[in-house]
Amino acid sequence: MTTIRIALAQINPTVGDFAGNTAKIIADIERARAIGADIVAVPELALTGYPPEDLLLKPQFIAANLKALDQIIAASTGIVSIVGFVDRTTDIYNAAAVICDGRLKGVYHKNFLPNYSVFDEYRYFDAGRSAPIFAYGDVLIGVNVCEDIWYPGGPTQAQALAGAQVIINISSSPYHAGKGRDRERMLATRAEDNAVALAYVNLVGGQDELVFDGQSLIIDERGHIIARGKLFEEDLIVADINAERVFKERLHDPRRRQERIDMTEVAGVDRIELRKLPFENQKPRIERQQPGRAALPEEVYQALVVGVRDYVRKNGFRSVVIGLSGGIDSALTACIAVDALGAEHVTCVFMPTRYSSNESARDAEQLARNLGVAYHIIPIEDTFKQYLKMLEPAFAGAPMGVAEENIQARVRGNILMALSNKFGALVLSTGNKSETSVGYCTLYGDMAGGFAVIKDVPKTLVYELSEYVNRRGARPIIPDFIITRPPSAELRENQTDQDSLPPYDILDAILELYVEQDLSADAIISEGFDEKTVRWVVRQVDINEYKRRQAAPGVKITPRAFGRDRRMPITNKFHG
Repeated sequence: MTTIRIALAQINPTVGDFAGNTAKIIADIERARAIGADIVAVPELALTGYPPEDLLLKPQFIAANLKALDQIIAASTGIVSIVGFVDRTTDIYNAAAVICDGRLKGVYHKNFLPNYSVFDEYRYFDAGRSAPIFAYGDVLIGVNVCEDIWYPGGPTQAQALAGAQVIINISSSPYHAGKGRDRERMLATRAEDNAVALAYVNLVGGQDELVFDGQSLIIDERGHIIARGKLFEEDLIVADINAERVFKERLHDPRRRQERIDMTEVAGVDRIELRKLPFENQKPRIERQQPGRAALPEEVYQALVVGVRDYVRKNGFRSVVIGLSGGIDSALTACIAVDALGAEHVTCVFMPTRYSSNESARDAEQLARNLGVAYHIIPIEDTFKQYLKMLEPAFAGAPMGVAEENIQARVRGNILMALSNKFGALVLSTGNKSETSVGYCTLYGDMAGGFAVIKDVPKTLVYELSEYVNRRGARPIIPDFIITRPPSAELRENQTDQDSLPPYDILDAILELYVEQDLSADAIISEGFDEKTVRWVVRQVDINEYKRRQAAPGVKITPRAFGRDRRMPITNKFHG
């Protein structure tokens, strides 16, 4: 046997849903077996859902995961199944179960535990210290988990030097914009450098702030893509791998012989027999699977849609409510919600005061009509007046200012939460990353809500995404004036965002350097930015950590999302 058929089950599990996750895994095992696959692999911790976080500190959670694994072992007849789960010995491990014909043949423990960005695996797991290979007929297979493949000299190299012709990596790799391209380039390099065929299976779907993009890959020994999974969709990726071609490729690369001599650890790589002969599976013809790559605005938009859909549905909500302002942020949020949930599950509310323009009223209503959502107008002018009258004695002698502006935002937040409370609809807040970075948002006002859809989307990208929404259909959805008008909170006469903020292209460029890249204020100034502007932006980012800490969760889009990625103390005297 020189050719094996590998299936990668790119699934969307839910953390803690052992019954649902087990059913998904078994269904894909059955699909893989029906199409003649010798091996089927599912993602990292697919059995528990990823990331399970402090559920891992509950012994009963670990026990439930092992009980579910027993069901999958029993269902894995006539096929090799590789399943991500939590193993328990004297400690717990992020592990891959290697099952053959209804028996657990071996377990791989993840060697490299990430503890950066959104990852916190040293909090929970012990690290594995071995890299076994598995013999299936004449083919030697290395199995490893997620982070292990990112290290050039890690388990993949040890397994390849010990003879593995195929490496199967099970992963749960969270999305940020453009990560799929970087990951694909890295995986192709690993395959070519080690002269191995590589099968990489990734998770899809949303889990709290994280979203997983799928795009599982099967790559040949020269780094060429054989098959690619769909973007943000469940998928079963199937391809045939010729192990003889791997052997021939290695004969032409004598450097590997010297590497084997130098790699003393290779002697300690265990070999586990799965099966001496391959399964006699019927192998029907399979179509080449390599869907095209999405452009960046489309990719980000799909991530936001999946993040909203899964957060709402996995948490048991059926509908959402959004405050429409007539501005671009709430317009984009409404479009995402409709694509995620359907128009029948979205309600939009326009809440005008004396400062709301006729154009905002017109455009909010037009957007609601274009989307086909339920739409309500709830004026708040009388309520605003009542607040001012009620506070008049306490505010006596003080000029009108930000406090009065923010009363309007807080009244609106109160109304949205009342609608949520009455009808069980989740409030989607609409603030973007540029505004929340510098605190241009109202705590308990426009920040109120259960999920902040675009909280990690810079304002300049909000415009790109809005233009993408209008380009993709037969007719524009977002009224043109919403996109072209100067943005305004409309909390006072003739207000625009640029009264308080630098132009968004400049603001976002500074935030990219300070928040994403951790450059100092002096370093950013040396890049040619105005010193006064830079120091103002840096100061605002630093002093508004307390606001962001109270914001609703939202979809991670950038490499340094506030909260999970960028963790700063609120009480902090270091600035810049």
